Amino acid sequence: MFSDRTSWKLTKNRLTDTLEEVRSRGRVLDLTLSNPTRGGLRYDEARILQSLASPRSLDYDPQPKGLPGARAAIAGFYQAMGIDDFDPERLILTTSTSEGYSFIFRLLCNPGDEVLVPKPSYPLFEFLADLQDVKLVPYPLIYDHGWQMDFPSLEKAVTPRTRGVVVVHPNNPTGSYVSPGECELLNGFCRTHGLAVIADEVFLDYALDGTPRQSFAANQEVLTFTLSGVSKIAALPQMKVAWVAVSGPAKQVEQALARLEIIADTFLSMNAPIQWATPALLAERQQIQRQLLDRVRANLAGMDGQLDQLAGQKSCERLSVEAGWYAVLRVPVTQTDEELAIKLLQEKFVLVHPGHFYDFPSDGYLVLSLIAPEDEFREGIGRILEFMSADP
Repeated sequence: MFSDRTSWKLTKNRLTDTLEEVRSRGRVLDLTLSNPTRGGLRYDEARILQSLASPRSLDYDPQPKGLPGARAAIAGFYQAMGIDDFDPERLILTTSTSEGYSFIFRLLCNPGDEVLVPKPSYPLFEFLADLQDVKLVPYPLIYDHGWQMDFPSLEKAVTPRTRGVVVVHPNNPTGSYVSPGECELLNGFCRTHGLAVIADEVFLDYALDGTPRQSFAANQEVLTFTLSGVSKIAALPQMKVAWVAVSGPAKQVEQALARLEIIADTFLSMNAPIQWATPALLAERQQIQRQLLDRVRANLAGMDGQLDQLAGQKSCERLSVEAGWYAVLRVPVTQTDEELAIKLLQEKFVLVHPGHFYDFPSDGYLVLSLIAPEDEFREGIGRILEFMSADP
């Protein structure tokens, strides 16, 4: 009765089952927190709620690419980055970056066509590709005092059915940016093989060193689709505002936008109140990002301090991170990452993500949220390191 594209394993994994049981016994320190609205941050509630009450929302004005005022506000976001000539007409508004991916996959791919995606990375890609009948082909990020794209592996992975390359800038969960040198190599690779760049930039603003990085929205070398939204930019995942910015050679951009506009017109998914609220929601990013960066830096510093105290044991290592909300802890491989995460939950009441959730190539990795409240994060790291020091 059901399509093959939805034949996923629907049973709960062992970690989820364990979490339900452990929570019945006591308080769990959640070091997987991804929802900033439950992280104790201070939002300008009055301003956010007022932005949703525009009387203009009562008028139905179907604009496939999005209302001009909303697109102008997003264009201002990119202009503030230094892309002075950013044109709002290059934008397609969507309810989420997930919807943006679905539009792009539909635009570029016939059933069975391929898209290259980084590994490790966010696990959502697999579901999005299944729903669009697209095949994902992974290419590795390699770690050597920092993360790098493996271009020889890209060359091996490309086939006549490849249509694009996904880059996550910065990556989730590694927190690594695509460097200017890598961007140059990527453009050359895509020109050679006739591919598009699909750049996910939801964490772009969260550089830990405070130095802004260049957005792929400025990339003119090859056809490029840049995705972002207020879910991370303004820490408002419940406010469904996202977009696709199209850049590259003028003729390809024109053709892509014309086709994307028809796709967007078919769904007309964004509602009017959220579009009229977009300028205010984007403005919220100023104060919320400061809070999040302060917390991320404090949690990283606290984690490093606790690791330094165990330096002689060399049991755990925090991998390099440039940006974002997550840290990767490399640990000795004495069991699978899932088994380790379950033991930490059962014995220490600490919830972490095992590395295999993000397609790490082997066991020995835990992924930790850096936006957890500082006291919880400090206590949770202490319990993890205590467990790892005692574990034979």
